[in-house]
Amino acid sequence: MEFLFQVKNATNQIVMNCADIDIITASYAPEGDEEVHATGFNYQNEDEKVTLSFPSTLQKGTGTLKIDFVGELNDKMKGFYRSKYSTASGDTRYAAVTQFEATDARRAFPCWDEPAIKATFDISLVVPKDRVALSNMNVVERRPYPDDESLVEVKFARSPVMSTYLVAFVVGEYDFVEARSQDGVLVRVYTPVDKAEQGKFALEVAAKTLPFYKDYFNVPYPLPKIDLIAIADFAAGKFWFSLQHRETALLIDPKNSCSSSRQWVALVVGHELAHQWFGNLVTMEWWTHLWLNEGFASWIEYLCVDHCFPEYDIWTQFVSADYTRAQELDALDNSHPIEVSVGHPSEVDEIFDAISYSKGASVIRMLHDYIGDEDFRKGMNLYLTKFQQRNAATEDLWESLEKASGKPIAAVMNTWTKQMGFPLIYVEAEQQEDDKVLKLVQKKFCASGPYTGEDFPMWMVPISICTSEDPTCAKMQILMDKPELTVVLKDTKPEQWVKLNLGTVGFYRTQYSPAMLESLIPAIKDLSLPPVDRLGLQNDLFSLVSWG
Repeated sequence: MEFLFQVKNATNQIVMNCADIDIITASYAPEGDEEVHATGFNYQNEDEKVTLSFPSTLQKGTGTLKIDFVGELNDKMKGFYRSKYSTASGDTRYAAVTQFEATDARRAFPCWDEPAIKATFDISLVVPKDRVALSNMNVVERRPYPDDESLVEVKFARSPVMSTYLVAFVVGEYDFVEARSQDGVLVRVYTPVDKAEQGKFALEVAAKTLPFYKDYFNVPYPLPKIDLIAIADFAAGKFWFSLQHRETALLIDPKNSCSSSRQWVALVVGHELAHQWFGNLVTMEWWTHLWLNEGFASWIEYLCVDHCFPEYDIWTQFVSADYTRAQELDALDNSHPIEVSVGHPSEVDEIFDAISYSKGASVIRMLHDYIGDEDFRKGMNLYLTKFQQRNAATEDLWESLEKASGKPIAAVMNTWTKQMGFPLIYVEAEQQEDDKVLKLVQKKFCASGPYTGEDFPMWMVPISICTSEDPTCAKMQILMDKPELTVVLKDTKPEQWVKLNLGTVGFYRTQYSPAMLESLIPAIKDLSLPPVDRLGLQNDLFSLVSWG
């Protein structure tokens, strides 16, 4: 393995990430000078690092590091591992696949395994000639391996600049179906042998999704191809230009699959393709900002599916699945903020949870609604254009959205991402001639009962208010940035009902005065209140009843 890099400060040591790997030899050759062989390899197993020691000082400048090593094709479902599957005749076989996110590229090859350290990758694989070999990029050469006629060497094109966790390679037995998106991108879905038919729905979704994201972000997909691969046992799937999925998240039997299975596949494909822009083109600076990668993709997958398949009514399912679950978990005393400071990479797996994904998606959805789609898209384009092929922090996105919208995005979002929990908004109404005066009070909501803490956490809450005049359109939108707020709804007659949180978009619960709640009953009975609003109202009431 070779690394072309620059020595910025003279040193006689090189420290790299390395796990479950034995280095045989290592040498460094400065540009235009003689090769220097490493004389010692000191493994720090607990930190998953190795220090290469050299007998002389490596001077500043460009050079090439060469390492020969022996690794392990493991059974841990991380790093470079073997995936077990059965053939149609019942024989057990294995594919060789990778899963590097968050910090397991170091199990496949020595490297600098941090998201902010990016490089281009030239990958070649020596594989049995009857197997399919895939990697991030397209194949540029396939030739017989000189030492063994049963093997071939497959060389792939140079990758764009990317982080190590995005590198992927797969060796196995696969069939595939293919199509081109309207932008000319070659899309392939690789399936187990004789199951190509089951990959057609995922192919349809991917071919529709790529143009949607290109138009939404106003940033083109940067390469001519993308592969989606169904793998029998797989833990996750975020790779640039080569997406790996569990079989159940990619394959659809056209004769026997139900609509919920199709929706699940559509959401998974939408999620992973979103990462091609948000996560891969622009990568988080450090794992502290992981929530933004996952929360954003978990929100926009629904936006994409709603665009491609409006008949799914997918946003009602979002409220039922992600939004409701996030509120249930975040109301517990043992919840945690969305954004968790990560010290050591080993902590990353601890924050891959429903708070990262579902609450993250819910607050991004609320943010999108607060900003408005047009300004949100402008802000996203600013962010992706400014930081493409680079790293960014959560604050960089807030800055871009703030610039596009003119609204205090960072101030608002910090109240949602840096503290756990969410508010309960108590509202009561008073009729004053032809106007309704609403008094709003916010307090932290707790599943165990009314909040009695000594501190007084507060959120900046975007609140939309609708009336029976038009249940689908906000009569007023406000930002509640204090514990109590009074607003006046002009020209709202006594017989008109008032409801907060149009579309169940705001990440808060609402407690209405008895009179306001009673006025909503006819709209629930005659179904004039939309399903997603009835669902939100039911969830809020049930959570308040559970206080006892």
